[in-house]
Amino acid sequence: MSAFPATRLRRLRRTPALRALTRETTLAADHFIYPLFVTAGSDVRREVPSMPGVFQLSADGVLEREVAEVAQLGIGAVILFGLPATKDGRASQAFADDAPVQRAIRLIKKAAPALAVVTDVCLCEYTDHGHCEIIRKGVADNDATLEALGMVAASHAAAGADIVAPSGMMDGMVRAIRAALDTTGRTDVAILSYAVKYASAFYGPFRDAAESPPAFGDRKSHQMDPANVREALRECELDVGEGADALMVKPALPYLDVVRAVRDAFPLPLAAYNVSGEYAMVKAAAANGWLDERACVLELLTGIRRAGADMILTYHAKDAARWLARA
Repeated sequence: MSAFPATRLRRLRRTPALRALTRETTLAADHFIYPLFVTAGSDVRREVPSMPGVFQLSADGVLEREVAEVAQLGIGAVILFGLPATKDGRASQAFADDAPVQRAIRLIKKAAPALAVVTDVCLCEYTDHGHCEIIRKGVADNDATLEALGMVAASHAAAGADIVAPSGMMDGMVRAIRAALDTTGRTDVAILSYAVKYASAFYGPFRDAAESPPAFGDRKSHQMDPANVREALRECELDVGEGADALMVKPALPYLDVVRAVRDAFPLPLAAYNVSGEYAMVKAAAANGWLDERACVLELLTGIRRAGADMILTYHAKDAARWLARA
């Protein structure tokens, strides 16, 4: 075996060109999925206080300008979250034809046809209690929720969505959505399952952005315990068997070991969600001059890719795309 000084690993680190030539993990704008919060109303561009640089946008010229910029930056896809004008116990605005997400899909398909459109399929933004399920007599009804999720996914598909992404962690959600899509003739619409979604403390700013905090209790009965990884693999196995086309781990940074475990166990495309709390921490530290935002963001996104993610859902997508273009 070669020993020092014959072996000098620094030889291939000596210049930017050599480092680029031997780089094992790539990071590019088309690896990103950019989350957008689409609200009812017109001419709305309202910044989320806990997420600097992230806005609630109305599905009109405001959104059209945003997606034109996203497409110009080379970002591969957007994922849509809806903020309806009204909420109720049935989450009826989630599958209404004129709801913000459905309107946004149609607008994006005209304004930026090259973008892939992913939609979040969950009820929490649409229920008056803020939970992901239909609640009956104070108890979450998993199976009644499946019917509603199927209706939501079919509605998004009819509006033109390329991918639907169920995030509620309901047992059987992928099977129910696949059946709803297929019976309505939407067999080409893919399912990106939030197969591994932890009951995380890092979601707080998202609930500000989506206006979806639970009115009571928490979501620990259906989202995963942060201590578990074998359970994550069981969740993935079930969703693959039910017809998922791609899998997701959420959040990303505290769960990179889970990303790697899922990558090693399943050949499906894999996404990881760089969530709102992770974004807000970097933004706050950078605003105080404690971190170099550009360097930290590109490092953490590279780390998510290195762990095995093919796609990264990230609020940093636009900034990261600009920085990569200048590299």
